[in-house]
Amino acid sequence: MSKSLLLLPILFLAGACTKKNEITTDGTIVTTIGMIADVTREIAGDKQEVINLIGESIDPHTHKPLKSEVDRIQKAGLVLYNGLLLEGKMGTLLNSRKEKGNPVVAVAEGLKDVELIGDGNHPDPHLWMDISLWSKVAEKIGAELKSYDSDNSDHYAQRLAEYRKKLSDLHTHALMVFPTIPAEQRVLVTAHDAFSYLGRAYGIEVRGIQGISTESEAGTKDINDLVDYLVEKEIPAIFIESSLSDKSVKAVIEGAAQKGHPVRIGGELFSDAMGKLGTYEGTYIGMMDHNITTIVNGLGGTAPKNGFQGKLND
Repeated sequence: MSKSLLLLPILFLAGACTKKNEITTDGTIVTTIGMIADVTREIAGDKQEVINLIGESIDPHTHKPLKSEVDRIQKAGLVLYNGLLLEGKMGTLLNSRKEKGNPVVAVAEGLKDVELIGDGNHPDPHLWMDISLWSKVAEKIGAELKSYDSDNSDHYAQRLAEYRKKLSDLHTHALMVFPTIPAEQRVLVTAHDAFSYLGRAYGIEVRGIQGISTESEAGTKDINDLVDYLVEKEIPAIFIESSLSDKSVKAVIEGAAQKGHPVRIGGELFSDAMGKLGTYEGTYIGMMDHNITTIVNGLGGTAPKNGFQGKLND
């Protein structure tokens, strides 16, 4: 057998390895939701390319991954996702990649000194609604970036510290304005139960027409029970969400009206998705500033109309 023929298997294996590496990593960082993408970009600065999959007005609970999104996940150098069952149908793919040893990290899982709402079967994944908890998630994202790209560790550490200071300022603002809501009106009613962490952090009762996930629609009993609650407590407003249909909210408003209690829409909130990319509300801080301002003023409290940074409604 010639020497050249003996080399063929070796060359074939080498080519296969190169091709595999090209498929499994292209150096990008892929995130599943805008809240994670925004924090990652804030910390990474110009050192990394961050590609987000689930954009504004899309519900991650029910989103079915597109082929292009599957390809992005398979090629990414690092994948950051929320976890805690938020990503629904995409979760199976993410877990499969993780089990194969690929760099896939659930940034909302395994945090120290964090008490989750819900139970082991279905924990509440909406940690970003408590700014102090999301700051811990930002810390974990920073650690993942430093591990992924140790050459720029100092850069990530500095930007993380600066960003967490901004989050601390927003958290302090929220603690100041939520108590301005009259005590009897501190009830937040929304399309689905995405705001429990906000309620726990800032002292407001939270009711959702649907549960933690939006995979199943609210039933007649859910709507009727909430109507009775609104009438009994004389709650003045209910809020719609940017990533969900307002069908169930309108049903609750109509039900309350039939019982002689007018309920208005207090505003639109960002729950599972942020605002349009490139806008203030398309950032995590802008999203939460919008939510805080809308909720407080919608329930009779007092918060600056343009938000704590004066950037809303520009």
